Amino acid sequence: MTTALITGANKGLGFATARQLAERGITAIMGARDPSLGRAAARRLGQPFVELDVTSVESIATAAKWIEREYGSLDILVNNAGVTVPAEDGIPSTVSMDDVRRVFETNVYGVIAVTNAMLPLLRKSPAARIVNVSSEVGSMTRMLDQDGPVWPQNNLPYSAAKAALNMVTVAYAKELWDTSIKVNAEAPGFCATDINGNRGFRSAEEGAAVAVRFATLEENGPTGTFHTFHGPLPW
Repeated sequence: MTTALITGANKGLGFATARQLAERGITAIMGARDPSLGRAAARRLGQPFVELDVTSVESIATAAKWIEREYGSLDILVNNAGVTVPAEDGIPSTVSMDDVRRVFETNVYGVIAVTNAMLPLLRKSPAARIVNVSSEVGSMTRMLDQDGPVWPQNNLPYSAAKAALNMVTVAYAKELWDTSIKVNAEAPGFCATDINGNRGFRSAEEGAAVAVRFATLEENGPTGTFHTFHGPLPW
């Protein structure tokens, strides 16, 4: 049995990722902080649910113990849970420090906390995969391209958190370089989900396909990379 944990899996990209992994015969453990929403989403896919608030050390530890008790190990971790602030609230010169801390708490610190809690289980897998859901706005090269699609965007909390997440990805990839665990960041593109008011031009299913590709990498696949659906992205 191949097992995967997807954080923030009750809707949007997380739900679509869980669905596509389940369609491949993988047991997709759907993590969500809201038990009622999480269980309802899991029932729709016929997959297991675990209560998981990535900003709570206690919640993360409890989820890790449950996964170990139920499955013994973990093969795939998709760090998908993320939050943002409205564009007008993310303007650098007027941004609220509370907003910055809140976004980093989920999008960066939460990823580190969940990854560290799940690593003992991932190390038990013969070929574990860690996928961090990033964004093109986390690419400093893309953000400074005045002719590129993300030039108009300047949401400091979200962009800075995704850039930090990219370095988190690199750091884990370096530590795990000589193991069978592969760690990559992926950008799903501008997908129509709740985080952007469903304004995206790509579907959640299309965005999730990128995460699934890196969650199911073959043995000779890359590690320590940043990709979108078109191919590699510059850091």
